[in-house]
Amino acid sequence: MNNNNDSEVKSAVRVLELLELLARAQKPLTLKMIVSELGYPKSSTFNLLATLVSRAYVTRDESEAYRIHEAFRNGPGWSSGREAQLIAAAQPIMDALRDAEGETVFLGVRRRDGRIRPVTKSVSHQLVRFDSDMTGSDASFCTAMGRVMLGYWKPEKTAAYLARERIVQITEHTIIDRVQIRRTIEAARENGYAISDQEAVIGGSGVAAPVRDATGEVIAALNIAVVTARFATNRERMIAAVIRNADELSSRLGYKGPNMENQ
Repeated sequence: MNNNNDSEVKSAVRVLELLELLARAQKPLTLKMIVSELGYPKSSTFNLLATLVSRAYVTRDESEAYRIHEAFRNGPGWSSGREAQLIAAAQPIMDALRDAEGETVFLGVRRRDGRIRPVTKSVSHQLVRFDSDMTGSDASFCTAMGRVMLGYWKPEKTAAYLARERIVQITEHTIIDRVQIRRTIEAARENGYAISDQEAVIGGSGVAAPVRDATGEVIAALNIAVVTARFATNRERMIAAVIRNADELSSRLGYKGPNMENQ
């Protein structure tokens, strides 16, 4: 019995030391680098990392190097349960989309109050790029992810959100007419994507598409966030890319059919 307890304690210590090492690291670490640094057996280290990846505490990139999740590094905490599974499934798709388009990719979920909350991101490698921290929430009426999530919500809940939210002129491009806002939300559902063009941030544009779980419920929005000048010249390609990758993520989450009822 004591031996089992000792083994459990040792595993817990190793998990903590793994997380601490990845939190200190300035760049992703390979399995070989982690084993060399901590001196753990390779097989057990791999298994611990696989568990952390599956729970979204750690991500593994296309070169099979590991990094602690950005939400953990930046301070607001990390996710668990269904959201952790969503992030774990999304990250490799987001990284591949970032590399293909050269732009930053976000994944956001809708809060109970209707605002949008980013849960993970894959930041562009370009010197001039769009980026944002992972803290707090954003207004949904003027953001691409928010419009997608409102478009696939129950109409009465969307109406309640719009009644609560302060509809203010964030930039000179922000749509504040409530009739027009409702039209953009309806268009998001009809078209299967939404655009925000300098409405939330001057010089920044975004296009988002819905992500569904196995039941068909829209549980998140995938978003390409881009410097406006580049969006203007690559608009149609980026729309197609975000829809295609959102569909791929939905498929990995178990979604099979093309039709979906009001959520």
